[in-house]
Amino acid sequence: MPSLTLREIAERLGGWVAPENQETLITSAASLTDADEGDLSFYGNPKYLKALRKSRATAVLVPHGFGEEIPAIRVWVDHPMEAFTRLLMEFAPQPITFPPGVDPGAQVAPDAQLGEGVRIESGVVIEPGVRIGAGTIIQANAYIGHETTIGAQCFIQANVTIRDRCQIGDRVILQPGVVIGSDGFGYEFRDGRQVKIPQTGIVQIDNDVEIGANSTVDRARFGRTWIQEGVKIDNLVQIAHNVIIGKHSIICAHVGISGSVRVGSNVTLAGKVGVNGHIEIGDGAIVTAMAGITKSVPPKEILVGLPAKPMREYKENYVLLHNIRKLYDRVKALEAKQE
Repeated sequence: MPSLTLREIAERLGGWVAPENQETLITSAASLTDADEGDLSFYGNPKYLKALRKSRATAVLVPHGFGEEIPAIRVWVDHPMEAFTRLLMEFAPQPITFPPGVDPGAQVAPDAQLGEGVRIESGVVIEPGVRIGAGTIIQANAYIGHETTIGAQCFIQANVTIRDRCQIGDRVILQPGVVIGSDGFGYEFRDGRQVKIPQTGIVQIDNDVEIGANSTVDRARFGRTWIQEGVKIDNLVQIAHNVIIGKHSIICAHVGISGSVRVGSNVTLAGKVGVNGHIEIGDGAIVTAMAGITKSVPPKEILVGLPAKPMREYKENYVLLHNIRKLYDRVKALEAKQE
């Protein structure tokens, strides 16, 4: 970012800085832990108070009402993280633009319907019956299967596969390598061998969903696998057939969700969570990293461990387990006295 005085920064962000500090020059921006002289950082979460106190930043954006004296100069704003992001975006390089048009190296079926301003890059294959909304970008080597519908202003990045008859809403972002609509993992052991069960359903992805690189969403055995509005899915996530993920939930990297699971709205599944099939996770639940969910979860529950337990129960069990050596030694001592 270009050099700015704290007065200029406060004016741009609608904030306030003490008059004696207004001409202090800021040359860069960094996190609390990485910041050095000349850097601006931000503080918006009490769990980072220790890092704030140790930070070498010249100035820090803090929320109104924050009164603690710290080594850095305080700049008071309404929402420090949002203000910091806004400042960075203001001085970031201009975003790359993608002019509309169909690259000669793309293969587009004659009956495919392309909305106004669509961009189709080299190596893309669009099969018959596909409909693509206005302003959508489909990057190199993506595959769009038969009779698939993609809404407006979507960003389908390189090497994405969307198989036949899937339905994608508006403003959906699919990062490189995402696979939508691959067959669900369904087999029946019959006559000494695994027999594939036909997967005849679809995947429906609602508006404003983002799915990270190399994640997969399997098509339903029948009906739909449904990712609802505003869901954000990290890289390397596996979502099996007939799963439903409720609005605005967060699914972190390496999560695996088995078939026919119903995840509520505003749920958080942290990294490497595993979810058993045919269960429900209630609205607002939080499952911490590497937990294993084997049964249905009530709304707003916080679960930890494998098998996952409510946070309070997990902590109590941890304390007991931590003290088991002391208990063992006491029992052995009592046994020795009896002898």
